[in-house]
Amino acid sequence: MGTSWSLQAAGAASLAAEGVQAALDLVVAQMSQWEAGSDLSRFNRSPIGEWFDLPAEFAHVVDAALTIQRASDGAFDPCLGALTERWGFGASGPVDRVPGAADYSERRIDVDPNSRRIRRSAGALLDLSGIAKGYGVDLAAEWLLAQGVRHFLLEVGGELRGEGIRPDGQPWWVDVELPPTSAVAPYRIALHDLSAATSGNYRRSFTIDGQHYSHSFDPRTGRPIVNAVSSVTVLHRSCMMADGWATALTVLGPAAAIAAADAQGLAACVVAGDREYLSREWRAMLN
Repeated sequence: MGTSWSLQAAGAASLAAEGVQAALDLVVAQMSQWEAGSDLSRFNRSPIGEWFDLPAEFAHVVDAALTIQRASDGAFDPCLGALTERWGFGASGPVDRVPGAADYSERRIDVDPNSRRIRRSAGALLDLSGIAKGYGVDLAAEWLLAQGVRHFLLEVGGELRGEGIRPDGQPWWVDVELPPTSAVAPYRIALHDLSAATSGNYRRSFTIDGQHYSHSFDPRTGRPIVNAVSSVTVLHRSCMMADGWATALTVLGPAAAIAAADAQGLAACVVAGDREYLSREWRAMLN
């Protein structure tokens, strides 16, 4: 995943680190667009319109991604692989000029409801980087819980899931990272059986001819977002859902993001410049 992970655990089993690494390795082996031998890469090379069998974990993430796509009116799109490659955010590496326009209007993933099979249209390449890391957190966390490790804080590249409490009886307190240029005060959150995911446009980007381009794409335009959102944090029981929705809300822009978060019952904080926008569920947590 091109990042690091950390685990703080109370009474953890001696093999906890190995189990967490194994869970994350499984996600990479199935869903990485940077590993040529991954299931995702093999699917992206498969013939157009041909059904492709998925492992159970991969199928679960695709189903969640398509669910968020429908609920966000297309602000989240797992079929943007061709775009992310063209703009230098994929396996082919960075670009030195802005790519020309391309027609990806036909990108679509079809799912066979009676089996774990999918197929793609001509313009569709899967890119699950907006949701798979969160799933990796969940997969590792569920393994820890199954081993009897009830109290822990697991972090993978800034996505977090806290279970139980710390040995001193305190919850797992975490600080939300905000854009370095924002004057908004950071939040400290108690992750008690809760996950947090943050999507920001300031970590992965590039500048050409004085123009800044974010790694977050608006599927409706096929171009990097230009809506002034610099950071979105979502709290959810599932880190996978927090991860995917943080990506979707980033694309929607401040007002539409909060409207969508309220409609979905999501605790979300959107930062745009020096202003913050809070969903109804986030505000309720402040009380």
